[in-house]
Amino acid sequence: MAGPQVSTKYGIVEGKEEKELNVFKGIPYAKPPIGELRWCPPQAPESWAGTKSCTEFSAVCAQESFPEVIDMKLMDVPGPQSEDCLYLNVWSYPSESEKRPVMFWIHGGGLGFGGASQPIYDGQHLARKGVVVVTINYRMGALGFLHLDTVTEGAIPATGNEGFLDQIAALEWVRDNIAGFGGDPDNVTIFGESAGGWSVTALMAMPKAKGLFHKAIAQSGVANAALPLEHAADLGKEFLSDVANDPTDADSLRAIPADKVLSAGSSLVRSIEALLTGVGEGNRYHRAVIDGDTLPASVLGSIAEGSSSDVVLMAGTTRDEMAAPVPPGATPEELQAIVSQAAYGIDSKEMIERYRESRMKRMARMGDADIASAISTDATMRIPCIRLLEAQQRHQPSYHYIVTWTTPAGDGAAGADHGIELGFVFGTHGIDQDHAITFGDGPAAAGLANAVMDAWTNFAKTGDPSSDTLGAWPAYVENRATMMIGEQTYVREAPYEEERVAWDGYDNSVLERPPFEPKN
Repeated sequence: MAGPQVSTKYGIVEGKEEKELNVFKGIPYAKPPIGELRWCPPQAPESWAGTKSCTEFSAVCAQESFPEVIDMKLMDVPGPQSEDCLYLNVWSYPSESEKRPVMFWIHGGGLGFGGASQPIYDGQHLARKGVVVVTINYRMGALGFLHLDTVTEGAIPATGNEGFLDQIAALEWVRDNIAGFGGDPDNVTIFGESAGGWSVTALMAMPKAKGLFHKAIAQSGVANAALPLEHAADLGKEFLSDVANDPTDADSLRAIPADKVLSAGSSLVRSIEALLTGVGEGNRYHRAVIDGDTLPASVLGSIAEGSSSDVVLMAGTTRDEMAAPVPPGATPEELQAIVSQAAYGIDSKEMIERYRESRMKRMARMGDADIASAISTDATMRIPCIRLLEAQQRHQPSYHYIVTWTTPAGDGAAGADHGIELGFVFGTHGIDQDHAITFGDGPAAAGLANAVMDAWTNFAKTGDPSSDTLGAWPAYVENRATMMIGEQTYVREAPYEEERVAWDGYDNSVLERPPFEPKN
């Protein structure tokens, strides 16, 4: 029996009916970026004759593996990996007339790992809330974010933003084709977590993305640490040094096997290893590049100036995003050094004192690791998020949240960890034992997932995340109203305000300054 079919700009695709939903997997939105197209902007896919079967996930982008000492089991990516990865997936109810809001998901993973086929990103539960869900793969690591234009003297004109250009190409595909799947191309919400959140905010600052989306949800990520060209070129030099190629021989560079491309130079995996072992520099990895074209200027500065003046924003973080490794018995000087690594350019001694005093007042934990982790969380996540909200609310309503739901995993030391909201945003918190252990399961978790999905989909539908299940959600204005999402869900004005005020003496340059200096 034939599955549902849709005619796209490039040909007819056939999916599967799954529990009353039409599901299409592995639809190409660009040509395979291989051979002479490696490190090039994405090109429109070739048209095809007949009907293309789109019932299985495509390969995800080739990526590095994490060493066994790093437990990333829940984020394991199933299936094959390949440079040929520019495909997307669609979940939708059948429809011949009604056009539903589109939710366009960008997965996280430090711009270095992950994929749309990860079970946690199954779009069926959100789609049942009355939206069309699109999830995408994009080029990552040195395949998608390596600046080579400068160091190859234009032989390979890669800006280092090719992965973002992939995301823009996928949004253009949505604009041109999503109506056939029941989606409204004039009501598109982009959302993503971690590096997906970086991507959301980078797209808000990119002229090429303007008009392709109308609402944005940035979860635990702001692209505030985009690289100036000199820093991006420095990473390109490291890459060329490792592969020992003539920098002007484009054909030779494009012939390097993908695994060697990923393992050369700097990467997210090596940065994480350096942080854990103390050997090497822990922040030399690929990210957005301020190239003057795709990304003309800093993300926060561009958004403040109105680069997405027509976009309604929702943004937030988890309470305990970052864990700072503080050895038992650390001296005050050692603690200050650890804090300085996470928060560049601050007076770490004063910041530690202010956080300790504030946390004492609100009866929060005050151990050295707790203090360092709280400062790290705010430096890398919460304060950039607040600055983002402050920038965008000049132009459109903005909404803020903090997730306080505590993971049941571990020995009780873990809290509202980075990514803890993902299982509730997608309703996949209890799909198997590993997910249930990480996110929680049972009636309370199911109720929270339903409420979070209501809020996220209501925002996509109307630009307001208020719902019957989560309650009224006021915009983030002078009173800094914030939806606290957890075991108890409620609106709180100016949460953790004394910690936030501690950052008032530092402008965005502290949050945006690249965490390394060029080597050459």
